Amino acid sequence: MNYGICNLSIVPLRIDPDDTSEMISQVLFGDYFKILEIRKHWSKIRLTFDKYEGWIDHKQYQEISEETFNNIVKEPTVLAGELIDFATDENHHFSTVILGSNLPFYSNQKLQINQSNFIYEGCVYSKKKAKENIVKFAQKYLNTPYLWGGKTPFGIDCSGFTQMVYKLCGYKLLREASQQATQGEVLSFIEESEPGDLAFFDNNEGIITHVGIIMKDNYIIHAYGKVRIDRIDHSGIFNIDTKRHTHKLRVIKKII
Repeated sequence: MNYGICNLSIVPLRIDPDDTSEMISQVLFGDYFKILEIRKHWSKIRLTFDKYEGWIDHKQYQEISEETFNNIVKEPTVLAGELIDFATDENHHFSTVILGSNLPFYSNQKLQINQSNFIYEGCVYSKKKAKENIVKFAQKYLNTPYLWGGKTPFGIDCSGFTQMVYKLCGYKLLREASQQATQGEVLSFIEESEPGDLAFFDNNEGIITHVGIIMKDNYIIHAYGKVRIDRIDHSGIFNIDTKRHTHKLRVIKKII
């Protein structure tokens, strides 16, 4: 088994080994993974954080040893807490670090990517946070443009949004909305929910296609065109701009 780590800021994870293939997620600085298959220019990988699989360009990651991989897994998780910042290596070269990026072997503003040592002076998150912090962290992404497969403040999709918010607060969600809907405890009514719970929405075929984070007073924050705040009722999401329902409520889940 081979292993890798992302040494760049935002790398597309694609459904097929081709630059024109659909981007299904993103690999951020410091993300580490198992390499499942190697082709001429591409590697199929499985991300350690959420077990999500896809193809990544050989030029956009570095291979690491099994020992290094296992040591990273055992280390406490430390995440970058700035919307955007920089890590500086020994040669004074800058690497862009995005909110929620992993900082392997972080200690006293120092971290390590493979054989390179970096200085990162931004704020970091390393501990689980109380549930009331979920909505506060969600608001960091307000007005972020919707981007299929996106996971950053430059572009994000609905499940990437919920996953990254929970990740920043110290909790693991799976990557897709339908996968996240398998986690947590089912709530019967909106009235039972608390800020930070997840609401899931399905299409006419009953397939879960959307997810958002419940706020107080029957509001919801979700990625739809952009990260925005709308109303939620027993029918679903009521768009405050168009004055119509845009998503049909399927289930509410308590994760924390």
